[in-house]
Amino acid sequence: MKSLSRRIVRQFFLAACVLLGTTLPASAKESYSFSVVPQFERRMLFSIWQPIVDQLERRTGLHLHLVTSLSVSDYESDVQKGQYDFIYLNPYMMPVVAETPGYIPLVRDARPIHGILVVRKDSPLQKVSELQGKTLAVPSMTALGASLLLRAELDRQFGVRTKVIVAKTHSSVFLHVINGFADAGGSVQKTLGEQDPRIQGALRVLHRTAAVPSHPLAAHRRVPVEVREKLRQAFIELASTAEGRALLEKVPMLSPVAAQIGDYDVLKSLKLENYLEQP
Repeated sequence: MKSLSRRIVRQFFLAACVLLGTTLPASAKESYSFSVVPQFERRMLFSIWQPIVDQLERRTGLHLHLVTSLSVSDYESDVQKGQYDFIYLNPYMMPVVAETPGYIPLVRDARPIHGILVVRKDSPLQKVSELQGKTLAVPSMTALGASLLLRAELDRQFGVRTKVIVAKTHSSVFLHVINGFADAGGSVQKTLGEQDPRIQGALRVLHRTAAVPSHPLAAHRRVPVEVREKLRQAFIELASTAEGRALLEKVPMLSPVAAQIGDYDVLKSLKLENYLEQP
């Protein structure tokens, strides 16, 4: 009972520090914030990630507190301020936050990700070229596969410009398209595969982008090296068990491998900066 009470106090203290944007004192550093980009609505995100965080706690002996933001753009703003100790984030952001505030990639899925362009299953749109001047819902302007890479390919390969609507989450993108608020939507194949079968059945993939490195799990440089390595190893080992694979499949991250910042150099060569702002 005392152990539970101490843990609750630690979690409240950590949450307060996160909200205030402060750094925990060294004496409290047995607790770490673990934050995940809000690809799903809040309830689904916690149902997917909390069991994983619980497993990592048991395997490492660390105290990890799962937190997130209400939208992708809010999350990216928090990450750029260095508010979280461990983060799971958009691959495009990795080279950016590696410099400032100083995040270090630990783990990524060995499988790359693809951006996808979805329309309603009964949409009259059959070709990408038919999207000229149409509305495109995206989770955020900086989402890699779902926005930056997708809009760059629409422009560079097809000469197509769209009117962009920021839907804030991937789940909301799908609902925008299904309910007719947008002609098309940008997301990633992995996230579409996690949706309710009714959502998946109401949509059709019109285009897939080139492959790019998958979402990394990263640590702020203030986290001690031994703690980073402990979490990296625990995450990779989690995938070696049947229970762990079942949990990671929901992310999905079926083949976690050690990540290095060099893995994301390819994103710099794509020169996606021109697509950061709304056209």
